[in-house]
Amino acid sequence: MHVHHTYIIAEAGVNHNGSLALAKKLVEVAADAGADAVKFQTFKADSLVSRLAPKAEYQSKATGADESQYEMIRKLELDEQAHEMLIEHCTVCGIQFLSTPFDLESVDLLAGRFDLSCIKIPSGDITNGPLLLKIAHTGKPVILSTGMSTLGEIEEALGVLAFGYLGVGEPSPAVFRLAYCSIQGQELLLEKVTLLHCTTEYPAPVEEVNLNTLDTLRSAFGLPVGYSDHTEGITVPIAAVARGAVIIEKHFTLDRTLPGPDHKASLEPNELKQMVAAIRVVERALGSDRKHPTPSELKNMSVARKSLVAACTITKGESFTTGNIAVKRPGNGMSPMRYWELLERKAGNNFSADEKVVI
Repeated sequence: MHVHHTYIIAEAGVNHNGSLALAKKLVEVAADAGADAVKFQTFKADSLVSRLAPKAEYQSKATGADESQYEMIRKLELDEQAHEMLIEHCTVCGIQFLSTPFDLESVDLLAGRFDLSCIKIPSGDITNGPLLLKIAHTGKPVILSTGMSTLGEIEEALGVLAFGYLGVGEPSPAVFRLAYCSIQGQELLLEKVTLLHCTTEYPAPVEEVNLNTLDTLRSAFGLPVGYSDHTEGITVPIAAVARGAVIIEKHFTLDRTLPGPDHKASLEPNELKQMVAAIRVVERALGSDRKHPTPSELKNMSVARKSLVAACTITKGESFTTGNIAVKRPGNGMSPMRYWELLERKAGNNFSADEKVVI
């Protein structure tokens, strides 16, 4: 039986708190949990956020309102050397390194300098046309999160990606749409893009998750669809796999009580391990869509099903009646579906009580 393998991304994000040692430990935890990839975030604070930008509500709750978002982000940067060391550590630990670029320079670093096999685009950049185009021009496959977006915004983003992959012409909204609608553009999107359903809140209320949207995205765009989870616990991502998610992304941390914006909405190491293990069970349980007796069921059929038997002594030539025929286990005789057929016949042999009836 073919078992689909869900690609599990353990999202370290900025939960390293700017410490390379902590980041390496996160790599080890993700690998030990059985995740396929560990993902970080690549950015330059000066390019990512205005010095006047306020923090998100969840960030203020987690880190206080005294420092600006810029000041908070600045402390969480990983430089080029740190990236190189983390990539090496991932290789040693047997897990794929991924990162999300939040600015143009970071795209060059990840896709060019480190030649990552895939680029993750965050929900917040689904309307960032220049960044989308820069990423598409690398030719790399992308994982595109769709939190906070409408179907129309997703289509526009896919248009930019399709245009970038095609690599022809001057960019404009009209040309993006033509690229999206073209056969070659659609083929490239199918080859290179996976969408992630996402609810961008930390933690996300379960009532706002709307896992049924996985079906909507698949139907609307014809692309593989996964799920980036920000809910508390592991129940929702497991359910998403049962709904057909091909990728699961989930934040994790060494300790939820650590200072920083994302720790409180993250799994701790034992929870991450439990989530991965549960997803692997669900994958096996999904199995085939063909309804038929399984190998383990076959041996139970005669025990669990029933046969037609004599309810009492029946003599040869006597008519079978509702009074002298019963339905009992085991199921290795005549099927009870032939009950009415039997009532039209006479016994060809003598039968003792509980003996299987044959005709």
